[in-house]
Amino acid sequence: MSGAQPQVVRHQDADDLAGRGAARLLETLIALQADGRVAQVALTGGRIAMALYARLGELVAGSALDPARLELWWSDERFVPTDDPERNAGPTLALLARHFALVPSRTHPMPSADGVIDAAASAATYAKELGETRFDLCLLGMGPDGHVASVFPNHPSGDPTTQAVIGVSEAPKPPPERISLTIPTINESEEVWFLVSGAEKSNALVRSLGGDTSLPAARVAGRDRTLWLVDEDAASELPYFDCTL
Repeated sequence: MSGAQPQVVRHQDADDLAGRGAARLLETLIALQADGRVAQVALTGGRIAMALYARLGELVAGSALDPARLELWWSDERFVPTDDPERNAGPTLALLARHFALVPSRTHPMPSADGVIDAAASAATYAKELGETRFDLCLLGMGPDGHVASVFPNHPSGDPTTQAVIGVSEAPKPPPERISLTIPTINESEEVWFLVSGAEKSNALVRSLGGDTSLPAARVAGRDRTLWLVDEDAASELPYFDCTL
């Protein structure tokens, strides 16, 4: 894990987090592309992430961002059929496509449950697709229980592993079958950004930042930077001196 201290940025509310977070994300992606590189980005699902993506889409037109040089991956996925609205990838791609075109060969949704292959086999397929890719930026949410991606506390998904991607069975929240990047894979990212909104996550937030490694979120750190973008409700148990504004 990175030796750098995590940074915490407070936002007034979820709308402020989505708006300012989108502006920060656009600026970061443009910087990553400055030397002609393709930016490798792992996306997350969830309410606040979708709000941020919507605001990002509004900012792209007229900016220096080149959508053709975005390589998009996912940190986890619900192992349900492709057209299930509970999937992370489908709604995200539909939202982004309203604002700019993505290159299909550089868009990597996790497998769906349309065939007979199970989540574990599908995870192995995604690991092969991922190969040696390391993310410039990995976006994550965090649950009230401190889970990240589909790695849950007190669950086999959080066991030590050398696998890059795992199938998750009997998840503590529905749907029970999922696919997830593992924490070692996430921790190879140059930067990890957490998007955390809501008072129900305040205790997990303070515990994670306090180093309670019983929570998966506390075991995550980017190689260069770990950034927590939080709203005031989520940050209600944090002292202000823990934050950088």
